[in-house]
Amino acid sequence: MQDQIIVITGANSGIGKAAADRFAREGYTVVMACRNIERSRKVQEELIKTSKNNRVVLKQLDVSSFDSIRQFCSAFKEDYNKLDILIHNAAYFNHGEKHRLSIDNFELTFATNVFGPYYMTTLLLDCLKKSEDARILHAGSNIIKHFFDPKRKIDLGDLQGVYKNKKKFSVYKMYCQSKMALVMLTFKLAKELESERIKVNALQINGAKMSKNTIQKLKPRYRTIAWIQNIFFPSPSYMADNYFELCTSDKFKHTTGKLLNDKLEVMTPSPNHPLSVFKQLRQITGKQVYPSFANDKYTTEKLWEICRHAVEE
Repeated sequence: MQDQIIVITGANSGIGKAAADRFAREGYTVVMACRNIERSRKVQEELIKTSKNNRVVLKQLDVSSFDSIRQFCSAFKEDYNKLDILIHNAAYFNHGEKHRLSIDNFELTFATNVFGPYYMTTLLLDCLKKSEDARILHAGSNIIKHFFDPKRKIDLGDLQGVYKNKKKFSVYKMYCQSKMALVMLTFKLAKELESERIKVNALQINGAKMSKNTIQKLKPRYRTIAWIQNIFFPSPSYMADNYFELCTSDKFKHTTGKLLNDKLEVMTPSPNHPLSVFKQLRQITGKQVYPSFANDKYTTEKLWEICRHAVEE
């Protein structure tokens, strides 16, 4: 796998780090795209030592910043002429955090989880086209289950913080919207790149154990919740193995435009007709279906245009 090149955003902790370790052990050239270089360098050294693979490369990237994305992609192209796997793993979600804007003046959660992956993919397309089996993977979340509520929509009218409706900002709700938007972009991007034979899929993540360092970053009242969740969440390596399988296995060589669960089963949209209370509970607690809102054509096209205009400004 020495000629296979993979980029993983947010590869210095959690699932991203575990994935970088798995790919490195398998002999891939792993490019860690991370914001905090000082902390990430220690992780890089650790991965090189444990994997016995010196092709673990570290490059700086703040996925919420368009300028940082441009710099990363330019630096990547100076070193490599192709890209085989692109995993958009990095995400922003801080319980209790107040409204924050990115350096480009967009709400930080959406900038990190949606605009960043979209822009990074567009800038690396020429490298992906040179791969014989290019695959893009988006890290989704089961938080999109809130959209089983037919009244739930994505508010695309204000992503810069004006909030004319004056409702109290909730980073939780914004994270939920951003992850649904990412699934929509997965489906749209897969269609756009179908002729290029570039596969695009999303993996619905139900959670993973957080490190002590990650938990300490949370607001004090949310740390207890995180510790409790850690009791039930699987280790980061569980999802990292799913990353590896989805991005390398022949089984998924022709799979594109899909949302898969942690069992690597293709999920299907929920029915549009009313369901009994029992079936609604099965839908919410199960892993077989996703909210049909993800296939809403109007919202998808509007989201696509917003992303395109955001990165062009």
